[in-house]
Amino acid sequence: MNNSQKILHIVGGGMAGTEAAWQAANAGVPVILHEMRPVRGTEAHKTDGLAELVCSNSFRSDDSQTNAVGVLHQEMRIADSIIIACADKHQVPAGSALAVDRDGFSDAVTAAIEAHPLITVSREEVTGLPPADWPQTIIATGPLTAPALAESIKQQTGSDALAFFDAIAPIVHFDSIDMDICWFQSRYDKVGPGGTGKDYINCPMDEDQYGAFIDALIAGEKTQFKDWEGTPYFDGCLPIEVMAERGRETLRHGPMKPMGLTNSHNPDVKAYAVVQLRQDNALGTLFNMVGFQTKLKYGAQKDIFQLIPGLQNAEFARLGGLHRNTYINSPDLLDGSLQLKSRPGLRFAGQITGCEGYVESAAMGLLAGRFAAAELLGNPISPPPQTTAFGALLGHITGGHLSWNDEPGKRSFQPMNVNFGLFPPVEIIRPEGLKRFRGKDKTLVKKRTIAARALTDCSAWLGVEEQSAAAQQE
Repeated sequence: MNNSQKILHIVGGGMAGTEAAWQAANAGVPVILHEMRPVRGTEAHKTDGLAELVCSNSFRSDDSQTNAVGVLHQEMRIADSIIIACADKHQVPAGSALAVDRDGFSDAVTAAIEAHPLITVSREEVTGLPPADWPQTIIATGPLTAPALAESIKQQTGSDALAFFDAIAPIVHFDSIDMDICWFQSRYDKVGPGGTGKDYINCPMDEDQYGAFIDALIAGEKTQFKDWEGTPYFDGCLPIEVMAERGRETLRHGPMKPMGLTNSHNPDVKAYAVVQLRQDNALGTLFNMVGFQTKLKYGAQKDIFQLIPGLQNAEFARLGGLHRNTYINSPDLLDGSLQLKSRPGLRFAGQITGCEGYVESAAMGLLAGRFAAAELLGNPISPPPQTTAFGALLGHITGGHLSWNDEPGKRSFQPMNVNFGLFPPVEIIRPEGLKRFRGKDKTLVKKRTIAARALTDCSAWLGVEEQSAAAQQE
């Protein structure tokens, strides 16, 4: 293979595409990254920046000892992830979570990708599967794959793409929030990276206020998309009104739970429910409503959300929205290196594979980029151990899912966040001197054991000294 043939083409400049480009280029492989924006826009993107965040600004927990996504963060740091590096540089306070300034993060990723000597960014729409003279290609077009390309994928795979609704949460101007009613506090006062233990704005509701709010959510006028009817929701990103329709108490046991919070204005009165807002930009001028993805019409959103105590005069920088999320039946279609079984040299990465979440998407891009680079360089492909977060998520996507052949009443392949349930079992050892060892104590030890094993095995897989990984955690 001559040098002109050793080029990796990547379609899509989101989390997965940019991470794949970075990994392959750092391995010495020239990359052409095809991004259709601004030539063609999407329902959700607002800029033409690479790695633009559209649903949330949070990468979720950064706890690499007891949380699976935190373990994945740390594995990506060990693997020199551009996504996590830029997230770390542009984080905003969010308790134990890793949340970022949207614009600063996207600008940093864009600058790094465009400055890399082996990466060329081509602003064009790829309307079909790659031509024969592209020896290695990664499709990382995410949940907003353009119709023409989606149709080509459908024709190649011989099966319909699966889809679900994905909703966007509103963003509120901080100076329009009534802080005589609301207060700053992280749940249980937990302090995380870049945080203070007071990283969320909390809006309290009594029982009557909560009941009126639920009534308004259920009655509010919703956007209807007839072409999408029958598409299942992903339970990790349900619209707020869909949760309300599932039961009047659902929200106060979900995103509006009052546990771990004490109203600083009235400590003796326990809130019946609490709406939380998380900082959305580095300046602290914007806050997004946590868990408030919605398909309510714009007019209804403003009226209903201003029923929330403290938000009665809220001004919205962005109201909620809804877009379609498309993904393939990866367990049947992809091999263990994310390659399409029916077409060697064509890989998929990111949310289109059926993983869910920014971090998971970037992680699959990281692996796809490394796998494709290895193949172009004539090196053996080395998959990550299943004991790692990388391997656990990859295993679920490419074969860990239990297929039910889409029989009526049986579950089919659904998007999945990384979680400890995807990791192989681990032997739990009772800590010395601990008499009671069950329930939460045992679960905590289990999580820590799985996390420690994962980071050790990931360091070995990447050829990195284990103490380097530990040092990065500090």
